[in-house]
Amino acid sequence: MNIPIIDLHCHSNVSDGLLSPAELMSHAAENNVQAIALTDHDDIAGLSEASITAKSLNIIFINGVEISVTWKKRTLHIVGLNFDKDNKLLFQGLKKIRDGRYKRAQLMADGLGMAGIQGAMDGAKSYAKNSTIGRIHFAQFLVAQGYAKDISAVFKKFLTPGKPGYVDHEWISLEESIRLINGAGGDAIIAHPGRYDMGNKLYPKLFQEFKDLGGTGVEVMSGSQDPSQANYFSKLAANYNLFSSCGSDFHGKGISHRALGNVRSLPNDSIPIWTKWDQIKKLFH
Repeated sequence: MNIPIIDLHCHSNVSDGLLSPAELMSHAAENNVQAIALTDHDDIAGLSEASITAKSLNIIFINGVEISVTWKKRTLHIVGLNFDKDNKLLFQGLKKIRDGRYKRAQLMADGLGMAGIQGAMDGAKSYAKNSTIGRIHFAQFLVAQGYAKDISAVFKKFLTPGKPGYVDHEWISLEESIRLINGAGGDAIIAHPGRYDMGNKLYPKLFQEFKDLGGTGVEVMSGSQDPSQANYFSKLAANYNLFSSCGSDFHGKGISHRALGNVRSLPNDSIPIWTKWDQIKKLFH
């Protein structure tokens, strides 16, 4: 039996992806993805368009979002999956985070201005179009202006801690992120845990607190972390009775580590998050 291709983490141009929600779903169909979640940063404006297109392409669509969180002075990302996109408290909570993102963008532009780079805010806005301005939009502007050869180089030079365009920011708490997702009937997932470099003492603390607050699962397989980490996080998730999830974290060709749908199978000891969801379970029968 062919294992269904399931990708529960990707981005459209509603946040920092290159493709529109509809284009992203068409790309998913080209890559034989059978079930997908759109998880834009702190924004769910693309879900309706993506859902309609996915349905027309016979792809199972799961509502998703990736929420920015501050935990022990670290930035974490919590993915919300399979929630009611019309929930008012979720809508209001995400708007509050996006407002904070805009303030951060203004400070980033100020920092770049101090480094002699003028017009960064307007430049980033031109790439963001109708989406919330993020670091990727500043990066695209800086590459276009010749300050670095590509997106990766511009991040290292300008947009990481200690560099002129980096701004530390206090996001919402882990507790509040889980409350927003659970309140809308969804499942909260720790995104790409391998990116956080916490070590063997802090990861169990995060997983325990996350579980105690009502978290559901962990992104065991991610395009943003080394595949060799999957077994460690799968075992750790099982220790705390957390489900396993997977996603490419696809943003677009040229800026993503992994192609859309290119997610390896979960380790054998994982309990996939979709075993909770009737709409995906049918793929396995």
